[in-house]
Amino acid sequence: MKIGVCLKQVPATDSRVVVNATANGIVTNDVKWEINPYDEYALEEGVRLKQSGKGTEVVIFTVGGADCEQRLRDALARGADRVVRIEDPALAGSDALGYARALGAAIKAEDIGLLLCGRQAVDGDNGAVPAMIAEVLGWSQVSWIDKLGVEGASFTANRAAGRGSKEVVTGTLPAVFTCDKGLNEPRMAKLPDIMAARKKAIVVKNLAALGLDAGAVAALVVEDAMSLPPARPAGRKLTGDAATVAHELVRLLREEAKVI
Repeated sequence: MKIGVCLKQVPATDSRVVVNATANGIVTNDVKWEINPYDEYALEEGVRLKQSGKGTEVVIFTVGGADCEQRLRDALARGADRVVRIEDPALAGSDALGYARALGAAIKAEDIGLLLCGRQAVDGDNGAVPAMIAEVLGWSQVSWIDKLGVEGASFTANRAAGRGSKEVVTGTLPAVFTCDKGLNEPRMAKLPDIMAARKKAIVVKNLAALGLDAGAVAALVVEDAMSLPPARPAGRKLTGDAATVAHELVRLLREEAKVI
């Protein structure tokens, strides 16, 4: 069974984000890029499944230009076998469904039996693409898993259900899983693996190669403006005896913050 892993290049979580002049994106000149942190759990789980004999190959799928290949080489150095990178002018300005259709076509062409994704990307925080891929492919999906077991064509996955409870989900493959913290501890690439990764294949496909046209990825949802959140107001220091401070704190939380 081939194991697929979806990866996305995102700004590093410590990057200072600046909205560009047209308010349709961010200024990328000085941005440091990294693999989406949640995707690292997906990659690690795919590699572990292969190493335990549950899979034959780990194939990375991504939508992006040549600028993301350093992150893809990093994924290859951590144990992935190949990369399918999807690049096409028609994908510029596409939405989650467009990306899901392109990724789904590539995944289907590779005859993947199990797909692992991060629970969400830390740039847009939407988390929509994995569920849409599952819908496009007609596969089952389990989101936000922190444990996964695979036996033949069957799986058992655990996911947080809130308040410390766990849901145990069983089913049959193929299926899409989105990975959460706690699933594993992602490895760092070692120097010999980094060198070996330079020889591994990164295949670039456009929409035509996937049997799609521009209409299939045309955006149905358009983000027409982007802005930073308002500046956080300065903190306030309360004075007085304990009873006075407690009373004022409760009033502020109720009337100003409106959280109680």
